[in-house]
Amino acid sequence: MRTFDLAPLYRSTVGFDRLFSLVDQLAGHDGNVPGYPPYNIERTGENAYRISVAVAGFAENELNIEAKENTLTIRGEKAKTEDQRAETLYRGIAARTFERVFELADYVQVNGAKLEHGLLHVDLVREIPEAKKPRRIAIDNGNGNGNGKFVEAKAA
Repeated sequence: MRTFDLAPLYRSTVGFDRLFSLVDQLAGHDGNVPGYPPYNIERTGENAYRISVAVAGFAENELNIEAKENTLTIRGEKAKTEDQRAETLYRGIAARTFERVFELADYVQVNGAKLEHGLLHVDLVREIPEAKKPRRIAIDNGNGNGNGKFVEAKAA
């Protein structure tokens, strides 16, 4: 019987889920390890990112993408069809229900999503508000005329 649950760690550590899957396998718990579907996270620009999830066999209406606060959730559920034209002898293309949860950094917003060639691409953009961006501050030289030097702050 499983005495510990690593599921909360999967959601908060994007990119480290392989490490936790390995820990689960070593402990003999391969049951509900969130290793499906596989995904990539790419940086496509200075403030742009893309998550690509392999969802072969799923149609657009069988996928659900939800962004709430700093969490992006991608769910897939195959529609049940009773009309089967052929008997399946071997099923290698997974068609099971899945849910992938990604923790997003502050100011990261979902820009759009598209499904092409069995991959679901979710585009993300980081938009820092003006109030949080670095700004120039005037240094007063003490004579009261306000014509001091400017110091420019740089982003960390």
